[in-house]
Amino acid sequence: MKEQLLNLAKNRRSIYALGRNVTASQDELAALIKDTIKWAPTSFNNQTTRAVILFGDSHEKLWDIVAKRLKSEVPTEEAYQKTLQKINGFKAAYGTVMYFTDMNIVHQFENDFALYADNFYDWSEQGQGNAQFAVWTALAENGLGANLQHYNPLIDDEVRAAFNIPDSWKLRAEMDFGSIEAPAGDKEFMADDDRFKVLK
Repeated sequence: MKEQLLNLAKNRRSIYALGRNVTASQDELAALIKDTIKWAPTSFNNQTTRAVILFGDSHEKLWDIVAKRLKSEVPTEEAYQKTLQKINGFKAAYGTVMYFTDMNIVHQFENDFALYADNFYDWSEQGQGNAQFAVWTALAENGLGANLQHYNPLIDDEVRAAFNIPDSWKLRAEMDFGSIEAPAGDKEFMADDDRFKVLK
């Protein structure tokens, strides 16, 4: 059996020690991310996933928004300092991909295909998973690390205002990426018998 994809997937890990020692250009990385999302499958080929790719000051602005927004949510200053240290780790990365779902497209398909209307949002989430996994794996193939964060919906309004995001785009995740400054830890798996059935 060929295992090239499997081996690439094994390299796709949550890397938290990220830096800016990146040799690829911003244009090359943006092209890779865009093409990867284009080829990720979506139900009915409805292409509901949207992405905003941030570098430089824009990347830092996002994590400043997160830090400022969380200050009012964290109960103590000590806890906030720990949170801030984590966020500064994301900010130290080279760039961020913000993933969105275009709810106008979801609603359009709900109206056009009433028989499946209850499924289109769930299917858009599957499309998100496909896109995020594909981009994450493509970055790993090129020697870059990444991790996936979910500060939505806390930051939705601030992000919309700061980056001129259309009202119909719903923020789903934030993926910071950059050079791998320290490897991921060991990955543990639950027992196969609890997870899979093979019927012959």
